[in-house]
This record gives sequence, C-alpha cells and structure tokens, in this order.
Amino acid sequence: MTALGFLYPGHSAEDDYPRIEQLLGGDIRIDLVHTDIGEDAHRVDALLRMGSADRLAAGVEALRLSGAEAVVWACTSGSFVYGWDGAHEQVRTLAVAAGMPASSTSFAFMHAVREMEVRRLAIGATYPDDVAALFAEFLTAGGAQVLSVRGSGIITAAEVGTWGEAEVFALAKEADTADAQAVLLPDTALHTAAHIPALERELGKPVLTANQVSVWEALRLTDRRVNAPELGALFSREPIVQV
Repeated sequence: MTALGFLYPGHSAEDDYPRIEQLLGGDIRIDLVHTDIGEDAHRVDALLRMGSADRLAAGVEALRLSGAEAVVWACTSGSFVYGWDGAHEQVRTLAVAAGMPASSTSFAFMHAVREMEVRRLAIGATYPDDVAALFAEFLTAGGAQVLSVRGSGIITAAEVGTWGEAEVFALAKEADTADAQAVLLPDTALHTAAHIPALERELGKPVLTANQVSVWEALRLTDRRVNAPELGALFSREPIVQV
C-alpha cells in the first residue's frame, strides 16, 4: 500500500481525490487534510497568508499519523504566488516540518509538463488576470513557453467549486490556441477529475489539471508509476501491467 498525503485548503473540489483514488487501483491510498483557508480570496495578500508555513505545518501531524509517505500542498495559487524561489523555500520548509518528501501543485504542473515533453502551453485559469499572470511567470521561470492566459476573474474558491462540466469545457476551449501543446487548468478548487479524457478528445491535446497533477506528483515522490487512462494522457505513459 502506498499512502499519499495532501494538504488541501478549505472545501471546494476535494471530492476529486476519492474519485482519483478509485481510478488508481486498490494499493494506493489518498489521505487529505484540510488546512485553514483564512480569507477565501484569489488576491495576492490572501494567498500568501494561506500558504504560510504555520498554516501548512498545522496539518502535517495528521498526515504523519496516517502513514503518508509524501505530502503535496494541493494549492496552485497558494504556491506560485511566492514566485519560483519562494515556492521552492515553501516546499523545503514543508518537507522539514513533515519529515517526508514534499512538493506543491505548482511544481506538480512543472514536472508534469516536463514528463509530457511539452513546452508551449495555454492556461485556462479561474483566477483574476493578475493572479493568472503570476502562474504564467512561474511556468516561464521553469522553462516553459506560455502562449495564452485566460483568466476568469473569480475571487473565491467557493464559487469555483460550483462550476460543472459546461464551465470547465468552456474555459479550456477559450484558453486553447492552435500552437499550444497542452492546456493547463490550474485551480485545485475546480472539479476536473471526471472530465479529463473528454477534454483531451475535444481539444486533441493533453490537458493537465490541478488535482490530477497533484496526485501524479505525490506518486512521483514515492517512486510509483501508475497507468490510469481515465485520468488522461499524463497517466497513460506506463505499461498496463504494473509490477
């Protein structure tokens, strides 16, 4: 049994995680601890407070007791808002506090982009434009080329959590460009786990979403590779038969 730990801010799209766990098979367990979201606002000041070391450390003990082997801070905006260097420091601090390998959703996107060998990216963000631009800057610092950024101007994660399939598809299609090799949907408050294969068929290219890449990153940290085509092209690169 491989136990994956996640720190998830508040309550929005956490039901993506049991869905993903089911699709991964019976020997992988997902343990999710909710952190204090503070003010629910996609604003830089609120996001910096949400991703602070003390708020993340508060959830670490519960994950240790669960037997988690790695931890991912499952919040994109609450990590890239610190910038490339600051996000590295955030993860290092989390790893020390947790006593286990650690990462964040922002780095999960960067590692997934490299895994998929795509560089030219389109971003479909629920965030206001200024916050979405910070995600583009983060990816650029990691060596990617961002061709388009589509912001949606939504302030709260609670509102994002109410979006359904129609809104998710509209966002992805509006963000996409002909030259983009992949489309990224960066908000962990957005329900996407049920839609990834259909999105990829619609757009004809890989779609990387926040909760999807967060779980993939936790598996990477524990040296697990799983074939789960229901979770999209990112999970379709391994042999069907796992050893």
